[in-house]
This record gives sequence, structure tokens and C-alpha cells, in this order.
Amino acid sequence: MQIRHATHPDDLALLDSAELKDRFLLGDLFVPGEASLVYSHHDRMILGGAVPLEGAPITLEAPDDLRAEYFLERRELAAVAVGAGGAITVDGTRFELANKDVLYVGRGAREVVFEATGPDSAFFLASATSHTSFPTTLVPLAEALTSETGDKATANERTVYKHLHDEGVRTSQLVLGITALKPGSVWNSMPPHTHDRRTEVYLYMDLPEEHRVQHFMGEPSDLRPLAMKNRDGVISPSWSVHFGAGSTNYSFVWVMAGENQSFADMDQLAVTQLG
Repeated sequence: MQIRHATHPDDLALLDSAELKDRFLLGDLFVPGEASLVYSHHDRMILGGAVPLEGAPITLEAPDDLRAEYFLERRELAAVAVGAGGAITVDGTRFELANKDVLYVGRGAREVVFEATGPDSAFFLASATSHTSFPTTLVPLAEALTSETGDKATANERTVYKHLHDEGVRTSQLVLGITALKPGSVWNSMPPHTHDRRTEVYLYMDLPEEHRVQHFMGEPSDLRPLAMKNRDGVISPSWSVHFGAGSTNYSFVWVMAGENQSFADMDQLAVTQLG
């Protein structure tokens, strides 16, 4: 498990492109036959990918750095099917997931096993510390709270699916959903915002290999770009904006952890405030 330490906004100007990627980019999470994890000291989130092969399930183990008997001893977990689908077994109960379904696993679950049900089974993992236990719950994409936002004229028309939120499945910290941009739209989370009470992580997906997203982060007056490919993730500290534009439309998972779970608790910015 990689360890990423927290970053003060004043440090950002001192980082070159390689150092910026080392701090915030979540690349190479999806390695066939493995579970890859990154521990961020921003709200102590753990992000990762699990790519089981057919006939070779992956059991989620507790890295030594957690000083825990099992991974979810003091944590909760969300697993997103970012590939064709797959299965997750939690303490003997098996859940089948299709593309963009989400399984929430509550604190105290001792065994979590990821299984391929065909080619391209892959799961994005997001975990936060948890103070209590909530039931393990499957949230299919079709049952997520859905809203339409943006405008074709400003190239940001998109569908927002909320899987884990304060009016739905109970969690300790995690708030998670998926945004899918419509054909012809490329800007996400526009107009931009920050929320100083939560860290947010994006995982870009459904992006053809020949395309990229330019993701912007930093304080509004001092933006830094990161070029993102398919299934790259990025950590956005609470003080940072988080938005991007692609060379085509795409989808992305967004997941937050921190002070509260109110989706609307954000500090909106005008486009004219961006430096």
C-alpha cells in the first residue's frame, strides 16, 4: 500500500509536474490479478483497484500499515464495478454487480472477496474510517438517485447518479456517485466549487485510449493541470478545486469523506474567479 501525505496549499507552487503526479495522481490502480491500494492522509481515505481474474478471486487483506486484524476493523468500504461487472462476497454473502453498480460494505465485515464473472471484471475501491457499523448494501445504477444538470450550450450536459448519500444508504463518512457526460459535452463539475470540509477523489473512466482529460486542481487563483487517461484517479484536498475537460465525453466516479455528508455543502465559484 502506497502512503500519500497531506499537502498544504502553499506547497503546490513548489511542485513540478512529476512531483504533482506523485502527490495526487492515482495511476496504475488496475493491475490484473492484484489489489492495489493508496493511503491518503487527506481525511485518511484509502483508494484502490481490484482486478480478479477468472478462477482466481482476490481477498481484501489488511496492509501492515493499518495495524488492524482485518481491513474493515475500523473502516467502511465502497466498491464500484468499473468494468463489465463481477461478484463480491462479504462474509459468505455473494453480491452480483453490473457495470457502475456500487456495493457498500460496513465496518466489521471480516472477509471481502472479489470475483471475476467474465473478462474485464474490475472494481474501484474507496474506504474511510468509520465510527459505527451500517449494513452491507448493493446499490445498482438503476436505483441510484439521478439528476440531469449542465447545458449543451456550455458543453457540460451530464447525468449525476448518487449511490451513497445522506438521503439514501447509511454510511459513516462516504458519499459516492458517478457522473456521465452526454455526447458533445466535455466539461465536468462546471461551474467549479470547493468544499473545505471534505476531500474528494475522482476516478475517470469510459475514456477511449486515444483521448485524455485535463484535470485542474489547486486554489482557484492558481490552477495546476494533470493529464488523465482512462481509469486514472486524482486526490483533491479540501482546499482544492476539482474539475476538468476531456477531448471527448466520459464518465467518472466521485467519492468524498470528511466533516459531513451533505452533498450541497460546497462553496460555489464563478468561472471568472479562476486564475
